[in-house]
Amino acid sequence: MVTNPLTKNIDMSRAPFSLTEYEAADGYQSIKNIAAGLNPGDVMQQVKDSGLKGRGGAGFPTGLKWSFVPQGENSAKQKYLVVNADEMEPGTFKDRLLMEGDPHLLIEGMIIAAYAIGASVGYIFLRGEYKVAEKALQKAINEAKERGFLGTNIAGTGFDLNIILHTSAGRYICGEETALLNALEGKRANPRAKPPFPQVSGLWGKPTIVNNVETICNLPGIMRYGIDWYHGLTKGKDHGTKLFGVSGRVKNPGCWEMPLGTPIRELLEGKAGGMQDGLSLRGFLPGGGSTDFMLPEHLDLLLDYDEIAKVGSRLATGTMIVLDDQTCPVGMIGNLMTFFSHESCGFCTPCRDGLPWVDAIFKELESGAGKEKDLQILHDHVDYMGPGKTFCALAPGATAPLGSGLKYFADDFKRHIDERCCPYNH
Repeated sequence: MVTNPLTKNIDMSRAPFSLTEYEAADGYQSIKNIAAGLNPGDVMQQVKDSGLKGRGGAGFPTGLKWSFVPQGENSAKQKYLVVNADEMEPGTFKDRLLMEGDPHLLIEGMIIAAYAIGASVGYIFLRGEYKVAEKALQKAINEAKERGFLGTNIAGTGFDLNIILHTSAGRYICGEETALLNALEGKRANPRAKPPFPQVSGLWGKPTIVNNVETICNLPGIMRYGIDWYHGLTKGKDHGTKLFGVSGRVKNPGCWEMPLGTPIRELLEGKAGGMQDGLSLRGFLPGGGSTDFMLPEHLDLLLDYDEIAKVGSRLATGTMIVLDDQTCPVGMIGNLMTFFSHESCGFCTPCRDGLPWVDAIFKELESGAGKEKDLQILHDHVDYMGPGKTFCALAPGATAPLGSGLKYFADDFKRHIDERCCPYNH
């Protein structure tokens, strides 16, 4: 059940909400608040007080991130807001549902964020394959312009905002915000050295905020219904609701808006219906392909950023990939290594050379050519490509399922070597 009145029920069998339908659900109330004299600083403070954390994977406090944008007479006049709608994380499909089902929610959220940081131009960096979302978003942008919610001197406030929809060529590396900015500028999507951070020197050297689609979609509800309402949506320490997805061999794969702090079991066994008949749960990646495996013993933990971190994984995108007892964990991890190897930008040595090496070892394990020493090489690469060893977080993300898989499924790796084939293919 969707608890945010602005999202209603995102039923993908219906057309996206029109501007009229969205306004009927209290949409674009923020425009009226801005016209009534709402101060940008008050907007930023309300977002800070709400406790909203980024929904793209890192979970960084949104209002705090905004506060790093220089303000005042001596700051740059031109500022940018960029929404990361590339959504290339394996197993993740939550942002697509928001954009296809309720595009005006994203547009209003961008108006709020841009007003708070003083940006006059906003970009939606959209995954190229998201053709349905592209059509829905462009229609929503056009409707908002015609209604006077975008453009020059919005609602007589003196606030200007133009939103540009940019369809990307699609690379996983664009999940790293500075690589995304390079791609948006027409350059190769390599990460930039930091500092300076994008909040100070981002798109074309100007102060820039990059936020995820779901993060931005939280803003209209916060501004319309208030902090107490937003805090009241949660079951745990983190505030608000989140879109949680489940993919894999469950009875009812899908995506649901649920309070943060909901037990994992309620998501997997309740919403997703549990495992398909004849299958048992072996493990799961809680937040997409770049998170550490968790086990059935963790099902009673809460879907909360800190709670998941306590057992060595990350909530990240909140989209769970399920491993059943009839699927080879080595094959599953190897598939992810192939993906991450392909998506490396090649900028730094551990990622450029390490991931293809790991991928090659997995192919040998699957073909029956694996050797005992390969396991130590894989363990070594978890360290070589770990946090702080590479230019960005792509390779450390790849080591999450690799390192935890070697830990939890050691017997399966050993069987591939001893039996000289994948035992699940017998």
